[in-house]
Amino acid sequence: MSTATFPVSFGRAGGGSIAPARRPGGVRFVALPPLALYVHLPWCIAKCPYCDFNSHAWRGDAAGPPEDTYVDALVADLERALPAVWGRKVSSVFLGGGTPSLFAPASIDRLLSAVRARLPLAADAEITMEANPGTFELARFEGFRAAGVNRLSIGVQSFDPRFLSALGRVHGADEARAAAAAAVTLFDEVNLDLMFGLPGQSLDEALADVDAALAFGTTHLSCYQLTLEPNTLFHSHPPVLPDDDALDAMQTAVADRLASAGYERYEVSAYSRPGHRCRHNLNYWRFGDYLGIGAGAHAKVSMPDRVVRELRAKQPADYMARALAGDAVAETHEVGADELPFEFMLNALRLAEGVPSTMYAERTGLPLASIARELERATAKGLLDPDPATLRATPLGQRFLNELVGVFLRDAPATGKERTP
Repeated sequence: MSTATFPVSFGRAGGGSIAPARRPGGVRFVALPPLALYVHLPWCIAKCPYCDFNSHAWRGDAAGPPEDTYVDALVADLERALPAVWGRKVSSVFLGGGTPSLFAPASIDRLLSAVRARLPLAADAEITMEANPGTFELARFEGFRAAGVNRLSIGVQSFDPRFLSALGRVHGADEARAAAAAAVTLFDEVNLDLMFGLPGQSLDEALADVDAALAFGTTHLSCYQLTLEPNTLFHSHPPVLPDDDALDAMQTAVADRLASAGYERYEVSAYSRPGHRCRHNLNYWRFGDYLGIGAGAHAKVSMPDRVVRELRAKQPADYMARALAGDAVAETHEVGADELPFEFMLNALRLAEGVPSTMYAERTGLPLASIARELERATAKGLLDPDPATLRATPLGQRFLNELVGVFLRDAPATGKERTP
C-alpha cells in the first residue's frame, strides 16, 4: 500500500494548498483536536541492527552533526508550517531520533527557544527528549534540563552486557545504570526503554532487566518485544529469537511484575505510575494532531473539513537544503473518509481503557454511525467491548489486536510511524 503524493503542501505561506473536490460524506470538525509537536534529530553514533526509524550513523568529522545548520533548517521548517496551525496551543513537544542527546545543550536551548517564540506552548507543556546512555554526561543532562526539557526518555533496552552486545548498542551496562541514576535526580519525569524477547533470552533474564529498571524508581517504563522490521540488518540476517510460547510468557510476566510494583499498563507497551502517563504519546493514541519537523518526520493536521498528512524529506542533507530553501515536505496526502476509521482505531484501540465513543466523531470529523457495521462485526467476534459508551478492546481483542484493527481497514494506506516511549 502506498501513500499518495501531491505537488503542493497544505497551508504553505505565499503558496497554494490542496483543495480537491469534497467527497460525499466528507469530514467536518466542530472543534479541532489537540496539537503536539514532534522534532526529529536523525543522527546516531551507530545504526542499531533492529532499528527501522529514519536514523543515520554520523560519519563526518569528530565535530559531529552539523548542529547549527540543522537547527536553522528546523526553525525554517516550523515557520513554513505555521499557517496551518495558527493560534492553536501546543500541549507537548517530543525530541526524537536518532539520538537527540548527541546535540549540545546549547543547540537544544536554541531550538526550544525558537519553538516558544513561534508557537503558543502550554504553560505546563510536556517536553520530552530521547537520550542514549552512550552519550551520558552529567553536565550535558543538566544543560538539557536548563534548556527546558522536563521529561527524559532513555534508550536502555537491557542492563545485561550480553544482550546489549547482541543488539548492537553503543553503551554498556554500567553506562545505562549511571544514566538512569542521574536522570532521576535531575528530572521529575523519566522513561526507560526496555526490550524483551532478545536473542537467546530466557524468561528469568527478561525479568531481571525489569527488576533492574524498577530499582531506579522512574515514573514510566516502555517495554517492547523485539520485532524484526523490514529494511533492518536483523530482518536480512535474523537472529534466533525465543518462540511464540516463550514470548507470550515473557509479555505476561513483565506486565505482572510491573503491576505488582505499582505501574499501570495503559497502552500495549507503556507502563506508568499513576498520574505519569506520557501526554505526547497519549495524543497520538487518541488521534490528536501533531506537527512533525525534521528529516523524515511525519505530520498529521486537521482542518475544518479535512485531515492532511505530510512527510519531510528523509536524507538529512536533502532535508536541510529543502527546508532552508522554503519547503522540506516530500509528500502530502489528504486522508480520505474511507481511511480515517482504520487510522483512528489503529491508535485508540492500543489503549487499555480505550476511548469514549464520542471521541471518534471529535477526532475524525465523521459520525459514529459511519462505522456501525464494523463495530457490530468486531463486537460479534468478541474483540470489542459491547459497551456503547466506549471503544475498547476486550482481553481477547488485546491479544489479537491486529485482527481487531483489521476489521476497520478499508484499503487505507500505512500511517506514519513515530516513536512512542
